[in-house]
Amino acid sequence: TMKSVGLFTTLLLSAIDIPNVSGFSTARRGITTVTTTSKLTMSSSEAETPLSNSDHILFDMPVSNNGARVRAILYYKQLSQQQVEIISPMKLGGLKSDEFLALSPQGLMPALTIQKEHDSGMKHLSESDTIARYLLAEYAAVGPSFQPDNPRSNQICRWHDVYLTTIQGCLYKPASRFPIGDYADRKSAISAFQKQLKTIEGFMSDDGMYLCGDEVSLADAALFPTCIFANYMLPKFDDSQPPLPPKLNTWFDNLRTNDSVFSKIYKEIMDTLVTSWEEKNHRWDSIWLAGQRDEAPGTIFDKIVAKEIPATIVKEDEHILAFKDISPQAPAHVLIIPKDRNGLTNLRKASAEHTDILGRLLVAGAEIANDAELGFGDGARFVINDGDDGGQEVYHVHLHVLGGRKLGPMG
Repeated sequence: TMKSVGLFTTLLLSAIDIPNVSGFSTARRGITTVTTTSKLTMSSSEAETPLSNSDHILFDMPVSNNGARVRAILYYKQLSQQQVEIISPMKLGGLKSDEFLALSPQGLMPALTIQKEHDSGMKHLSESDTIARYLLAEYAAVGPSFQPDNPRSNQICRWHDVYLTTIQGCLYKPASRFPIGDYADRKSAISAFQKQLKTIEGFMSDDGMYLCGDEVSLADAALFPTCIFANYMLPKFDDSQPPLPPKLNTWFDNLRTNDSVFSKIYKEIMDTLVTSWEEKNHRWDSIWLAGQRDEAPGTIFDKIVAKEIPATIVKEDEHILAFKDISPQAPAHVLIIPKDRNGLTNLRKASAEHTDILGRLLVAGAEIANDAELGFGDGARFVINDGDDGGQEVYHVHLHVLGGRKLGPMG
């Protein structure tokens, strides 16, 4: 169970000696931050005091999988709090505060402030891969290099950053945040996420404990925290198959169990996912395909899509199917449906996740209404009936396209 896993991890961590880099302070002071040429400071009416006297400040929180890539480096190299102190972005007013946006223009964790003099002249960095590579160069003399002479590491890191983290929000973000990446709906985004995990599995070494063999690499630091998300969240959407591909799952379990640093990372992320996201905020209760699912019975349209019932099809592609109405209300009368109902029993069930498919219905309707061979002339009427009061008969959202003659007023 999740509780037993957490207990095991706690016991494991109590038996190892990993320096406490920061303690993840989260309380926000009631004052405003200002940036100077050296130290990030907090100003009040009385005095200006440094937020930290450390050489670097890493703005991050335990649940951040991208930040965990950087934290793994700090823990493995046993960097002191003087070298890098981890502070919550809440001390700057949160991710969307002007102070944090000055450090990370996209408002994303992690962000790094460089408080000591540096040859580059840079004062702050954003994006986890950039921060990780900076710290690896800055503290190359201590701990593992994280950069073995193996192109696998860079390949996996790049694939992870371009194709996984850009769509990981499909696992936990509300419908209002869609589209995510190139994907207009949650189902297609989750399918793509799973596909990319399998692709990354193909990049793994066949030997050794880590992704590139016997030596820990930046690939392990990047991918392991994201696999924590995948391992915990994917079963909420589909528990019929393991969340991770088999080879990747073996690597993940091995690091979680046998590597003290990654055990610590696992506990940091899981503590927040379970206690805050799940138990306190019930994050997945309202998320489509997790807490909310299409449990309405199938309809005759499902059988038409499956070609179990004949229909006069006039247009079909990957997403929609259009066919002539068997009880036409005009000389030209075509119905257009999404092939996958995806919860759209009626239009009132629509959310931002349905923006793409609803747009496709209307575009298909426009194309059909311009087709004289189907009997359409100068214009058409587009109708979506909704519910009993709206005259809906089949509870699978569909667009009527009617034309072929001058239609009378509605009502």
